[in-house]
Amino acid sequence: MTEMNENQTKWYQDSILFKLGVITSLILLLLIPSSWIESLITDREGYQQQMAAATSDKWSGSQLVQGPVLMLPYRKAVTENNAQGKSVTHDVTKILYLLPQNLQIKANVKSREYDRGVYDAIVYNSKITVKGDFKSPDLNAIGMEGATVLYDKARLVFSISDLKGLTNTPVVNIQGQNYNAQPADSGHLPFDNGLQVSFVMQKDQGFAFNCELDVKGSNDLNFLDIGSMTDVEATSDWLTPQINGRYLPDTQINGNKSLGLKWHMLYHNQSFPRQWTDNDTILTSKKAMANAVFGIKLQLPVDQYRKIMRTTKYSTLIILLTFVSLFLTEMIKKQRIHLFNYTLIGAAMVVYYALLLSFAEQIGFTWAYLLSSASTITLISVFTASLLKNRHVALLFASILSVFYGFIFVIIQLEELSLLFGSIALFIIIAMLMYFSRKINWDKH
Repeated sequence: MTEMNENQTKWYQDSILFKLGVITSLILLLLIPSSWIESLITDREGYQQQMAAATSDKWSGSQLVQGPVLMLPYRKAVTENNAQGKSVTHDVTKILYLLPQNLQIKANVKSREYDRGVYDAIVYNSKITVKGDFKSPDLNAIGMEGATVLYDKARLVFSISDLKGLTNTPVVNIQGQNYNAQPADSGHLPFDNGLQVSFVMQKDQGFAFNCELDVKGSNDLNFLDIGSMTDVEATSDWLTPQINGRYLPDTQINGNKSLGLKWHMLYHNQSFPRQWTDNDTILTSKKAMANAVFGIKLQLPVDQYRKIMRTTKYSTLIILLTFVSLFLTEMIKKQRIHLFNYTLIGAAMVVYYALLLSFAEQIGFTWAYLLSSASTITLISVFTASLLKNRHVALLFASILSVFYGFIFVIIQLEELSLLFGSIALFIIIAMLMYFSRKINWDKH
């Protein structure tokens, strides 16, 4: 009877399939703490975004350069019936809006990383030159026959989205004469946060203008395409910007310490007219903004939190490959490793991601990955050596783990080629597992 009980106890201890089933269940259980780590990364990334928003609020937010737009008041006689039903003619004053013919913008962007504890925000200073010209309005084309245009009350209006970012008073030069820009009067403005200069425009004559802006902002610098011909040239010391809007640059010049981008656009792609009357929402509609706003966003291609999150996506694969390698080592060397020890190794591999997150916030992703990987590999290898009483096997296992973590690091650094390299590497790993699995007697109970 005692011998029968011993045999019943021994069958599952020696069963390869049973142990594989338990190991598979253990891997699935380890997905629970892995998901907790992903939630922690998401929370920390949210804190970073909050700190970046707070920095933007104190420094200056994302900037959108809009304009300039020419605003011309005009009087027109209107005949209406009064309360007694009699026709009465009187003058009303309305606004004629004109967009520039040629618009040329040059922006030189100097960036810096603003540290708030363990979090970083990208801020910049930019010198922006805006110049171009307007032609005289075509009154007949928009049905303004008989209207009296008040050329002596002309206003040139432009805007940046966060006026806190202005570091000096903009000076606008119109036909050789300088004007200091002032906050625009409320009412009938084509966009928010307007600045204006008032001047006397010569009747039936166009004019040229230029303006220099010293602006500071955070993350984004965008422009509004409103010229019949718009040319924008942006140079930046941030070498990896994201392009905003519907327009890719026509020219991109990559230097060692600077990046040059040039856009050239015609008005055919715009969704607003060249001149219109009595509508101050033309330029601020969602359709207009979606079609005409473009620029750059200063951000890393993949910031540390996104890299860590991408790394955790491979946690199941790493744990699976590690357990399979450990299991094959156990079978080939015929040295038993208890399931509890598998659990401890799996726990160490989950804690690895918490180490990676905490170190990355202090020393950056690359060094954090190296330090966390080396610590985890050393811990598991020393533990394996103590279990198997075989230093050579432990060194081999450390090499296997190093290959796994090195493979994941390379995949994280790649973007377009990550799928190609990942697929090839997985194919090689599966081929190796097939080769070594030949030495195992799978018929053993």
